[in-house]
Order: sequence, then C-alpha cells, then structure tokens
Amino acid sequence: MTDLSTIDVIAPNFKRRHSGVTSTVIRLVPLQAKQIAITSCAPDLPPEVPNVAWTKLLGMTRNGLSGPRVWHARRNVEMVAGLALKYALFKNMRLLFTSAAQRRHKPFTRWLIRQQDAIIATSSKSAAYLERPAEVIRHGVDCAQFSPAEDKAALRRALDLPSGTLIGCFGRIRHQKGNDLFVDAMLRVLPDHPDAHALIMGRATANNQDYLDDLKAKVTAAGLEGQIHFRDEVPIDTLADHFRALDLYIAPQRWEGFGLTPLEAMACCAPVIATRVGAFEELVVDGETGNLVEIEDVDAMASHTQALLSDPEKMLQWGQAARAHVLANFQLQQEADAIVAIYRQLLGS
Repeated sequence: MTDLSTIDVIAPNFKRRHSGVTSTVIRLVPLQAKQIAITSCAPDLPPEVPNVAWTKLLGMTRNGLSGPRVWHARRNVEMVAGLALKYALFKNMRLLFTSAAQRRHKPFTRWLIRQQDAIIATSSKSAAYLERPAEVIRHGVDCAQFSPAEDKAALRRALDLPSGTLIGCFGRIRHQKGNDLFVDAMLRVLPDHPDAHALIMGRATANNQDYLDDLKAKVTAAGLEGQIHFRDEVPIDTLADHFRALDLYIAPQRWEGFGLTPLEAMACCAPVIATRVGAFEELVVDGETGNLVEIEDVDAMASHTQALLSDPEKMLQWGQAARAHVLANFQLQQEADAIVAIYRQLLGS
C-alpha cells in the first residue's frame, strides 16, 4: 500500500463501476509514476496502478513529499472530497479538475470549479463551456498496446470472431451511445455485403436491458443474426485485441464527453465513421482517417460505410493514415507529460 507521506499527487476515482474515468486513471497513473510521486485512490484497480485506500486520506500528514499535494479530481464528488481535505481536515492541497462535459454546468458544479486552483479540459469544446481559463489536454492512447495485428486472421480465430470485413461499435449499450443507429445502418448495408460482419460489444445495465433486447429482436427480424453479433463487455486486458481485429469502426453516439474509442480504433489501423459529438471532430480527419456525420444521420452513416466496404483499398489507406495521425498527435505519453507539467506548476517545482 502506498505511503502518502511520500506522495505529491493523488488522482481519485471514487466510482466502483468501471467507467471512462477508471480507464483514464488505469492508463495514466503508472506512466506518470515514472515522473512524479503519484497515487490513485480508487477501488478495484489492477496491481500495477499505485493506489491507496480512501480511509488513509483522513490520517495522512498535512504535507506531502514536496510540501503541498495535488488533488486531481475528475468528478463532482471528488472535487467535494478535495475541498473537505483542504478546508475541513486542513491538508495542504492544490486542487485540479479535469472537465470533459460539453454542456453548461449546473450551479453547484460551477461553484466547485471556481474553487479549483487549475482546470484541464479534454477538448476545445469542453473548454468553451467553462467560465474560467482551462488548459486543453486531449486524451491519448497507448500505441504499443493499440496497434495493428500482425496476423488478423489468427487473432480473430483466437477471439472467436468471424472472418471477412469486421465493423465494430464498442462501449456501453444505451440510447445516448447510439447503438440503435449503428444497427439501423448495418441493416441497410450488410445485405449487400454477405462477407461483412458487425460487432456490437459492451455492457447493458439493468435499466438498459430492454433497449438491448429490442436491438437483438430487430436484427433477428431482419434475418441478419449471422452478420450482426452482440458480445458482452470484455476484460480490459483483452480490449485492445478486439480493436486490433477490426477493419472499420463506427462511433454513432448522440452525446459523448470525450470519446476514446475512435482513437483506440485508429491506433489499430481502423478508419472511423463518427458523429459530431464529444471530441470526435478534433480526433477524426474527415476524408482522410474516416468520416464525420451529423447526429442521428443514419443515411450518411450507411452511405459512408457502403463506400468503404466497396473500396477496400481506400479503407486500408485510411486505416494507415489513421494510425499515423494518432502516433503524431494522440499518444498516451503526450497526455501524461502534459498533465505532469500542470502538476509541477501547482507544486511550484
């Protein structure tokens, strides 16, 4: 267990269920720990992630290794905890918040943000909704882990995935993620391409089970259950392999905070068709690494998919351009370095 007297930065993640923030902490903290004394404070993290139980926060020394500590929150509840540590328990804290939301914040959130010493926004769109200056630091991906498969056919056999062209749509199964839009587009396209398959992979919570059941029923009614496949959420250590098995990725979201899956797909040489939500317009180069479509524009989604399935050479070229784009602009190390620079500013080092 981490000794908090030797720590300069604490990155909390109080949500027990796996989420985008969980993924961010798991990806970044081990990298940042090579540069600065940092720990997470979260339940159920992999052993390679430095971690401390929240109960240890109550009795930690006022100062850390360098004097003050940075408390890097990514949710309201974590901002509240940082304020409590600073003002109720008199810990010497510098408060940092990362905002991914692309909407006007509620009054309480705006008040919490005003109490922070510094703000990071994950995209220019997110920064535009803040009422104070923010440093824009976009998410990155581990381009060694998310990389093209050396033998895609063998990888698919190992994962029990179909051969032929494989189109993916990964993430939580719910209305805002647009899974129904993806299914509708595939129902239009796949009958003309019997060698192509669509893979919907992710978890549906109990209150979204009816939504998932309706999607499966629609696929069955169309007689395409042999081409449109549903899989539950996979362990995080096998997620990259599923991206590496793809030829094309579609991100059909109606709403998104940032949205990391297009980057993960592009890093694996899969071009991306994405809606204009989240940071997608800042990630996908329209006409070079994929296509951008308006929200709920199933016609455009289907049309662009049809065009790429009919032109495998273009799909291959765009996939190669997509990986080059991620390597140049969205590597995880770049994100980690930029955030560590903010930590050092707050620590005065």
